[in-house]
Amino acid sequence: MSDLVLVLNCGSSSIKYQLLHADSAQVLASGLVEKIGEAHGGRIVHECGDRKLVHEGTIADHRAGLRQAFEMFRETGIDLTTIGIGAVGHRVVHGGEVFWRPTLITDEVVRTIDELSVLAPLHNPANVIGIESTRELLPGIPEVAVFDTAFFHTLPEAAKTYAIDAKVAAAHGVRKYGFHGTSHQYVSEKAAEFLGRPTEELNQIIFHLGNGASASAVAGGVAVDTTMGMTPLEGLVMGTRPGDLDPGIMPHLMNVAGLDLPAVEQLLNRNSGIKGLSGVNDFRELQQLIDNGDTAAKLAYDVYIHRLRRYLGAYLVELGTVDSIVFTAGVGENSASVRADALAGLQNLGIEVDPVRNETRTPGIRAISPEFAPVTVLVVPTNEELAIARAAHKLATA
Repeated sequence: MSDLVLVLNCGSSSIKYQLLHADSAQVLASGLVEKIGEAHGGRIVHECGDRKLVHEGTIADHRAGLRQAFEMFRETGIDLTTIGIGAVGHRVVHGGEVFWRPTLITDEVVRTIDELSVLAPLHNPANVIGIESTRELLPGIPEVAVFDTAFFHTLPEAAKTYAIDAKVAAAHGVRKYGFHGTSHQYVSEKAAEFLGRPTEELNQIIFHLGNGASASAVAGGVAVDTTMGMTPLEGLVMGTRPGDLDPGIMPHLMNVAGLDLPAVEQLLNRNSGIKGLSGVNDFRELQQLIDNGDTAAKLAYDVYIHRLRRYLGAYLVELGTVDSIVFTAGVGENSASVRADALAGLQNLGIEVDPVRNETRTPGIRAISPEFAPVTVLVVPTNEELAIARAAHKLATA
């Protein structure tokens, strides 16, 4: 069977996609559909080789976005119905307690993913639409769901259990699930390859820092803790999400400020985190504000770093010993200041960042700790699309 895989990542208002060879990692085409369902600003950017196509205009829904993307494939010489795709891989955000490994998609699987939307109301419905659309557009091709929560299925009971009424929790699926699992697993394995050691021998702390952000403690290749919880709201400070929050704040705002539930959800998902504190959620814009003396932006940055260091300390204790600390995703890979500040003053723990290595940007994996530091600090570019492609191809050919 062909190792050519179409990977789809359907977000609440966007679609990322890649057509790539699972074996060689060669990308034939990729694209991004943005602002789906919004009155203005709909846009698709499609890249194939040295060609770049841009479509601008209202994109009614995910189905319309995918149909337009398929047409852009054809405009650049690729007919997805005849090129010989071996599998379609879908990133699905929430697998609940049902799915914890790549799963061949059937009608029953689609129904279950849809039912799990109660745990991920912004994302699972979009994932379902993406699956249904490609099943219509590419009939007969095996489709595989790869779940964002799967890597954290191994969390110990003490790590995944919330201290609320046990019967209520069991009845409604209230527990820690974790997210960004595909990325955490991928970079932990790539870090082990770079270090020339089996993952089974390594204790690692992974920081996936993008607009969404999470950290994990990985012992011998197995996740033992992570910052995101039942939803992606828990844990680190993020672009628009607050991370850890006193749960009493929400009923307080509902009672005192008169916020209703939709307003609370909007506050937590769209208007908190870096954006809530500074007015921007792009780290490059945040840094510009800080450079211009903006005190609110500086406070947002300090809160962000404080939370990173809190979890670093927690995971150092949880693991006992740490072999490597890994930074990945947009902020983790590109912000030297975040890496330096998150690990500042920890030389007595064997953790140190070499300033020159940290500031030197090179492609691929690189160590940014001093040559003989007890703990190796790494920058590892994530590649969730490749991880999904390989998982989909492996299952489709099993």
